[in-house]
Amino acid sequence: MVTCHLKYIIDPYQLTAFEAYAKKWIQLVNRFGGQHHGYFMPGEGANNIAFALFSFPSLAAYESYRTKILTDAECLETFRLAEANKCIISYERTFLKPVFE
Repeated sequence: MVTCHLKYIIDPYQLTAFEAYAKKWIQLVNRFGGQHHGYFMPGEGANNIAFALFSFPSLAAYESYRTKILTDAECLETFRLAEANKCIISYERTFLKPVFE
């Protein structure tokens, strides 16, 4: 299993737009065979940092997902919405290997 951790720098004036974007990606990741663990919006502290975590059974399954989302109409529309409202300033992607009992 591989887990993708995303750290977003977001526009704090576009929280509603970013939350709508996040809810769409939760559904999309799950539709493409991943397991989304949620988005984490600013609470106390920094008002412009958000996180997301989702897992795929393998790096190959993640790579297949990344290929498919580039031609999926709903994914492309979600990308366009975030680009149009500029709710995301930047992001960092890190891959983690979960440890369970």
